[in-house]
Amino acid sequence: MITVTGASGHLGRLVVTDLLDRGVPAGEIVAVVRDPAKAADLAARGVQVRVGDYDRPETLGPALAGTRRLLLVSGSEVGKRVPQHRNVIDAATSAGVELIVYTSILRADTSSVPLAAEHLATEELVRASGLPFVLLRNGWYLENYTEAALPQALATGSVFGSAGDGRVAAATRADFAAAAAAVLTDPAAADPAGVVYELGGDHPFTLAELAAEISQASGRPVGYQDLPEDVYAKALTDAGVPAEFAAVLAASDVGISQGDLTTDSGDLRRLIGRPTTTLASAVRAAVAAG
Repeated sequence: MITVTGASGHLGRLVVTDLLDRGVPAGEIVAVVRDPAKAADLAARGVQVRVGDYDRPETLGPALAGTRRLLLVSGSEVGKRVPQHRNVIDAATSAGVELIVYTSILRADTSSVPLAAEHLATEELVRASGLPFVLLRNGWYLENYTEAALPQALATGSVFGSAGDGRVAAATRADFAAAAAAVLTDPAAADPAGVVYELGGDHPFTLAELAAEISQASGRPVGYQDLPEDVYAKALTDAGVPAEFAAVLAASDVGISQGDLTTDSGDLRRLIGRPTTTLASAVRAAVAAG
């Protein structure tokens, strides 16, 4: 039995779909969600949909019953994730899970990106559990740019940030989901010593290069404006981003300038068995979709 938590979210749903596409029988996949109504399409395909809430430990034991391999998709509530993840890891230990796979962040043990601290603390909990594990240290999603930055860039003619000429090894959610599915279906993945993958796109890019790709794909002039961290954070809050999250995003851009979100490991390409999605193709698709 393969269990995926957060299965109604963007990444978790893609992992479940990828498992089905790989031929894993639907009845051997468990999708753990807070709201089963949001996974009705998965249930219709024969996937077992179970209620499991990171904040309600009493739901997690039944949700993980019979699980051999578990993908713990990191929670989205910054500041709450360590106790939430601890609840899942404790339930996995009690359930006798044979392999736990966790979606962490690139360079979690050295990164200055604010989100890294909770990921690193969770990695330590995974290691302390004594379970065989795989840490998928995911880089930034390309969708962070094609869904969030693109509309603003087209409206203003500028991509804003604080990344300088730092490079970000972004890849699509589908690329990262394929890597998770590959690990979950690999008989050799359950190495008792644990495995760590540093995952990122094949062609790291600067935000100036992102702006150039948007300009080329759209036919409109778009440039990159590099701003001081506090100025960028204010611009984000002025655009409606909550202040706390705006500060995280601005600090993450500074992390990009320091190399925290780039890698040349090639781990993602090897796991998915193909080149990662390029920036150019992702931007073209997003522009075409409107």
